[in-house]
Parts: sequence; structure tokens; C-alpha cells
Amino acid sequence: MRRLGRGAAILAVTLTLTVTLLAAGWLTARPGDPGLYPPAPGEAAVTVRLVAGAWHSGLLLPRDALAAAAAEAGDGALLEVTERFRASPALEIGWGDAGFYRAVPTFQALDWRLALKALFTPGGRSAVLHVVGVAVEPGDVVPGAGIVPLRLSQAGFRRLAAALGRAFTRRDGHPVEAGPGLYGPSLFYEAEGRFSLLAVCNHWNAGLLNAAGLPVTPLLDTLPQGLVLDLAWRAGAHAP
Repeated sequence: MRRLGRGAAILAVTLTLTVTLLAAGWLTARPGDPGLYPPAPGEAAVTVRLVAGAWHSGLLLPRDALAAAAAEAGDGALLEVTERFRASPALEIGWGDAGFYRAVPTFQALDWRLALKALFTPGGRSAVLHVVGVAVEPGDVVPGAGIVPLRLSQAGFRRLAAALGRAFTRRDGHPVEAGPGLYGPSLFYEAEGRFSLLAVCNHWNAGLLNAAGLPVTPLLDTLPQGLVLDLAWRAGAHAP
């Protein structure tokens, strides 16, 4: 009887946690905008790519389209960033904790003390944007990463570009450089927002894609592979 009692208790706790997580996922899910995504058949589209690594994800954006969107919106800071990398056909852009992002360039260099500090500091921690000029095939940006192509409507891409522009901290109207990047032609920039367990890089990417019209589920998007699964499940986007 005692074994049955323990088993029943474990089952009850498991079911309660499962129901709680499902409810939290449903309550925090963000709807998409069918007027923006997916683009209508025959409509001009802009292809962006989610680059999902083991613990971090970023977005690979066509530089010319991003520069055009920034110019159209009069976003001088974002246009300045695209001009800084004008020799590159694409930009890989990621957001994250200012200290952890700089100190942990690869999964092999992961420092759990820094990770826990980044995730659980009360009030969150300052963030940076990492911008890399990319002139190679997407799969070569982060070896072993999952690449998810996303066809956005032009209006959706403009919304994404506007949200991205707001993420750059500005000083006298200019983006604030924060030192050399991790690989290739790259730079860190000071960024808006506070990094924490409830606002990690994958949530940030999901927010940009939601601005472009895609439905997202923040609870599922906490980890890169969760974001990949979310895009497949709710947006119909799959890695090739």
C-alpha cells in the first residue's frame, strides 16, 4: 500500500506540473498576424534564417533588405550598422547578457557560474547585441547549428527591422559600439532590455519574429530547440 501511495503521489505531482506548464504555455502564447505572415502566394518575400545552436540562437538577415527597411523608416542608427558591414551580404544578429555573451563564445567554453549569474540576477542584467558580417553559406556560420529559413512578407520584414532598430542603445542618435565581436568581421553593441531567465536570447528572437507576424510561444522558446519546434508547430517553418 505504501508503494501504491508513493506512486500515486508521484503521478499526481507529475500531472500537476504537466498541466501547469501546458496552461502557462497557452496563457503566454502570442498570436501571429495573418495579414503579415505567411506572405500571400505570388507576393514578394524576404527570406531570413534562424540559426539555432546548442544554447544560443540568432537571426541571419539579408543586409541590403535590412538597409532598405532602415532607410525607409528613417532609422539612422540601424542604417549605420548596415553601412558598417556593407561588404557583407548578410548579417547574423544575436542578443544576450553583456558579460556572459562576451566570455562564452562556444558551448565548450560554458561557465555555469556565469550562466547562473546571468539567469538569476534580480532585476536582470545589461544586454548587448552581437553583429557579424556573413559572406558564407548559412550552415557555415555556426557549425552544427540548425538553420530554419523563414519567408516573411515585405511588410513583416519591415516590422522586424523596426523592432531590431529599437534594440540598439543610442547615444546622440548613433548605435553604441561595445567592443570587437567573437568571430569574423563582428562587433558588440550596447542593447536595450535586461537579460534574465524570463528574457533570454531565444525569447528575443521570438519577439522579432512575432513582430513580423509569426505566432510564438515564449515558454517553449526558452531553449533554441524549443524555438525551432515552436516555429515548426505554430508557423509551419521547418529546417531543410
